[in-house]
Amino acid sequence: MVQTLDPSVGGVATAVVSLSRGLARRGYKIDIVTLDEPNAIVAAVADRTPASATPATNDIDLTVHALGAGLTKYRYSKTLLPWLREHGGNYDRVIVNGLWQYLSLAAWLFCHGTSKPYYVFPHGMLDPWFKRTFPLKHLKKWLYWPWAEYRVLRDAAAVIFTSEEERRQARKSFWLYRCREEVSPLGLESPPPIPSQAKETFLARYPQLRDTRILLFLGRLNPKKGCDILIDALPRNPDPKNLVSLVLAGPDQIGWEKYLRARVAHLDIAPRIVFAGMLQGEMKQGALASADAFILPSHQENFGMAVVEALAVGLPVLISERVNIWREIDDDHAGYVESDDLPGTTRLIERWMATPLAEREVMRANARKCFGRRFEINRAVDSLLRILTEPRAAA
Repeated sequence: MVQTLDPSVGGVATAVVSLSRGLARRGYKIDIVTLDEPNAIVAAVADRTPASATPATNDIDLTVHALGAGLTKYRYSKTLLPWLREHGGNYDRVIVNGLWQYLSLAAWLFCHGTSKPYYVFPHGMLDPWFKRTFPLKHLKKWLYWPWAEYRVLRDAAAVIFTSEEERRQARKSFWLYRCREEVSPLGLESPPPIPSQAKETFLARYPQLRDTRILLFLGRLNPKKGCDILIDALPRNPDPKNLVSLVLAGPDQIGWEKYLRARVAHLDIAPRIVFAGMLQGEMKQGALASADAFILPSHQENFGMAVVEALAVGLPVLISERVNIWREIDDDHAGYVESDDLPGTTRLIERWMATPLAEREVMRANARKCFGRRFEINRAVDSLLRILTEPRAAA
């Protein structure tokens, strides 16, 4: 169960489809319940992770039950609970993706008092960053917490965090907190080689990027992602023989691009910054193939599916310590990690630009190894199946 499969909303939808396909290949019958409109689903499932999709993954048949958009920001859906009561008996396990909306409460209402186990992926929604950044919203959540989400987590067969860092941080948001914690990473398919023409297609679209070292940002244009400080951190007087450029690739859901463009114009670095919009298919592959490194100075990032996509194609990642898989990146020397502020982001860029070519090539190899060892989809499926098949799940 997931609120939406809209790829522009974020990495949760990507993770749900990837894990579902991985489980289906093991012979499990997987259905996805979402509150999307039915006509919005086909493209979402067909092109979930274009940079890493293979014919084998696209052949996996996923059944999606799109029950229609819920009402209000809480996304209450009058059809969801009746659907669960009519069809829920056909399933041995229920997996809930996300909190703070009706979907998780409906799962609890359906499963509570029965022998049917349900599992919850919070996907970073218990991170104390939200408590610090939006104190009024956090107060509203406190009014709601004891009667809904606390019970949802308390009664779950397991609450599954996607990294050890997420598990640690989740304990800091609410003092009334009790659940059976597990850690299981997300994952993606091992990608096929990127076609050579993809890079040329991308650079033909943005010829000003040729002969520069491209830093690639993949994600929503949102203040949480640190796009503004990334722009500010770009070198002002770069070495003409070692030019660095920035590609900001992602959807603008809140109208922030206009502000970012104005910031770029004010700093007079416009020629070296490209706003590419949301990239898919060959253009996304081309961006990954053209990039010198991936960069994400996010203030809060639960897992970072875009980080994993970069690792999968051997792209070193420059990230903040607020990306919850930063320890894994640092341990594997697959990139650099700094603080989520202007000095930290500036250091990320300076460290990378000063890294000798031979060491950059080693880090590219390390990025692929990091992906294969930690984030390849079969690793994630093995870990999740261990949790879903533990004896307590059937209790």
